[in-house]
Amino acid sequence: MRWLSGFLTVLFLGLASVTLVAAPAMAQQSAANAPDYSEWEVVATRAEKAVDTARASDAALTALRAQIADWRSQFQDQLSGNDSRIATLRDQLTALGDPPAEGAPAEAPEIAQRRIELNDQLTRLTTPRRSAEEALSRANGIISQIDAILRARQADKLLNRGPSPVNPALWGAALSDMGQSLRAVWSGTYQAWSTPTRRDEAQNNLPLVLVLVVLAIILLARSRSWSEQLAVYLVRRDTKTRSDFAGFVVSLGQIVFPLLGIFALIRALGATQLYGPRGELILTILPAMGICFFVSRWIGSRMFPADEAVNSPLGLSEARRTEGRYYSMLLGLALAANLLVMNLSSFDRFTAASNNVLAFPIIVFASLLTFRMGQLLRRHDAAHDGSSLTEENAYRNRLVSLLGQAAKLVAIVAPVLGAAGYVTASASLIYPAILSLALFATIALLQEAVNDGYVFFSKSPVGTKGLMPTLIGFLLLIASAPLFALVWGARVTDLTELWARARAGVSIGDTTLSPGSFITLIVVFSIGLFLTRALQGTLKTSLLPKTKIDPGGQVAMVSGVGYIGIFLAALVAITSAGIDLSSLAIVAGALSVGIGFGLQNIVSNFVSGIILLIERPISEGDWIEVGGQHGYVRDISVRSTRIETFDRTDVIVPNADLISGTVTNYTRGNTVGRLILKVGVAYGTDTMRIDGILREIASAHPMVLANPAPNVVFMGFGADSLDFEIRAILRDVNWLLSVRNDMNHKIAARFQEEGIEIPFAQRDIWLRNPEVLRGAPPEQSPVKVATATAPKPQGQPDDPDPDVDTDTDTGTPDTPDRT
Repeated sequence: MRWLSGFLTVLFLGLASVTLVAAPAMAQQSAANAPDYSEWEVVATRAEKAVDTARASDAALTALRAQIADWRSQFQDQLSGNDSRIATLRDQLTALGDPPAEGAPAEAPEIAQRRIELNDQLTRLTTPRRSAEEALSRANGIISQIDAILRARQADKLLNRGPSPVNPALWGAALSDMGQSLRAVWSGTYQAWSTPTRRDEAQNNLPLVLVLVVLAIILLARSRSWSEQLAVYLVRRDTKTRSDFAGFVVSLGQIVFPLLGIFALIRALGATQLYGPRGELILTILPAMGICFFVSRWIGSRMFPADEAVNSPLGLSEARRTEGRYYSMLLGLALAANLLVMNLSSFDRFTAASNNVLAFPIIVFASLLTFRMGQLLRRHDAAHDGSSLTEENAYRNRLVSLLGQAAKLVAIVAPVLGAAGYVTASASLIYPAILSLALFATIALLQEAVNDGYVFFSKSPVGTKGLMPTLIGFLLLIASAPLFALVWGARVTDLTELWARARAGVSIGDTTLSPGSFITLIVVFSIGLFLTRALQGTLKTSLLPKTKIDPGGQVAMVSGVGYIGIFLAALVAITSAGIDLSSLAIVAGALSVGIGFGLQNIVSNFVSGIILLIERPISEGDWIEVGGQHGYVRDISVRSTRIETFDRTDVIVPNADLISGTVTNYTRGNTVGRLILKVGVAYGTDTMRIDGILREIASAHPMVLANPAPNVVFMGFGADSLDFEIRAILRDVNWLLSVRNDMNHKIAARFQEEGIEIPFAQRDIWLRNPEVLRGAPPEQSPVKVATATAPKPQGQPDDPDPDVDTDTDTGTPDTPDRT
């Protein structure tokens, strides 16, 4: 063993030397990747001055914020760069133990030297971390101040009251400004044509321009109707082929192909170069205008379909659906027009009065359309044929009604605000409302498409509502939250700031919880659970059936592997997510007392379930009796056991009752059991003859074991019969009722052949005062008015008088107290 100890010593020294060499190298690498704090000081000082003066434009502040955010990312990387190495050094220091107290004997020189080296390494690694923490805090403060300034300016714009657009004195100047902008578009085109180089380039590109223009005209004029007709054809062809999903996919061509036509038109005009600055601006915003218009028309065609075969979330009549399609198209046109006017106003720097006057008519037009759309939503009838929002979807129906009411309210408030001069607030109210309605409609259509796609790909019956499409629909609703925030005025930087803070996580003691750690927890636990289920399946189907373990033991082993696997998967997942369980020990200890009192029954059942799986007093498939309930054990879980009774009902028994109570297990270890069958014969019958007949019947049954042989016992003299019992051992006690039924049939048939009588009790009915019934004098004696119709058993003496029951000792009439 001496050579082994020497080898381990050399190995330890080698690892120590590698650690000593690697630690400075890691520190140097960390220092090389560290941010330039001198440059950061310059940037931070400049940003703080800009924030203090608050005179920079929104664009300048946004650019400065983006620069600060980049620095913040570097500081966050610096914070988490050496976490694993710092944790290792601290563990090493913990392993060395606490340094000796003052006055205590000094520790060994090797340990003291090692402690100094580890502390030096820890200091070198934690110093950049402290600098990064300070810089990160400063960056967060600057970003928060910039966001506050931008939000305050946004609020000031909304609350700023400008010139009233209903003032006729402002209309002339506004129309003049718009006319000049439109004339400038034409003059820019004329100037471009007057330029020889541009004119020559346009003539050289004329064939390409003509092809693109023809393609654009075809796509813009016909592609939408072709896509709609094809979608309706697929739906009407055969509903049993699950064609709703195919129809939805084809209907997307109403957006894609017209947009391709717009891009072809833009490419054709770009090839001519015959446009000025304002023409270039229009070409730039033309795709966005096309998206507003064509998406609105597509939503209208799906929410208010022209054909009855196309399912719609809304239940409306044909006339109302026609109105809905018309209003949807006009709303898209209003959004496109507002986009054009606002861009021209910004480009030509219209006055506030002109801007308000030009924007107000579009706001009024959009408000009227929104009000009518709200009325259509309020008229939604869940009982209408073809509506996917049936009466069962009460929540969604209420949501449709609330959306309609909100749309009508916004449509009333927005024009009033605009007429009062708050045009910016009016536009910030009506257009987000329209986009929100469109977004809600899109989510509803996508949820229907997901459900149709699930039916299409899974080959499920039409109308099936699976869990997976429901979860996907819920995720779509969650994913739309940032879109709703952007629609209602949130800036992209606001969302990125929320995401950055979420990524940084929430610190609970020494543990930081973040979306990344949560996702890691879910993924690792899912992998562990999958591996556990795979191991359980392998044991259950491949390995355990080849052993001599009984089925109950196999089930117990598979269940035990499942519990252990889930526990290990949870432990590994928590560790992988970086959650320190030791920091939760105090909280867990404080909660354990309350859990012990509040959940003691559950804990008792849990422990009892583990005992059942280990000790196995009962197993799956056993026939047991507990609490007066007979049945087969079908499942033993952690908290309870499921018993299937002979009535095919399930009885859930807490595991604690099976451990602490009395349980009869008829098939524990084997299925052999005893049958006791009681038989009575009339008095006077030859008892030995009965014994032989019953033995013969019991021995002849195939389920009765020959060893030990069945036995017949003459139990005694009953009140009405001679009592016998057949006691036989069955090879399978589960057939107890069947064997009893067969033997009873055999006994009845055999007794009939042998002339043996099976007696039954005889009862006489006496009346105390029969004279009341027939009007006789009351002094007459009681008379029997009814007797049993069956003959008496053999060997029984007859009554001395068939009419009067006389006492055998005195001879006086007896008055029995029998009924």
